[in-house]
Amino acid sequence: MAHARISTEPAVMMGKPCIRGTRITVELILRKLGAGRSFAGMLEAYPQLAEDDLRAALAFAADYMQHETVLAAE
Repeated sequence: MAHARISTEPAVMMGKPCIRGTRITVELILRKLGAGRSFAGMLEAYPQLAEDDLRAALAFAADYMQHETVLAAE
């Protein structure tokens, strides 16, 4: 899962996936969007982000979920 706008570095935010060059985690973006914040609201609150960064965070999460293992409950 290579995403040009996402980086994971052990020394930055304990290795959580972040927008490259920032300390803004993919998790933070997903939580804010999930809570109802708009793309415009995110870009206003975090001026170092671009719309493509937000889309990259969503794509990263979708790719992560695609590889999730689901076990049947018995």
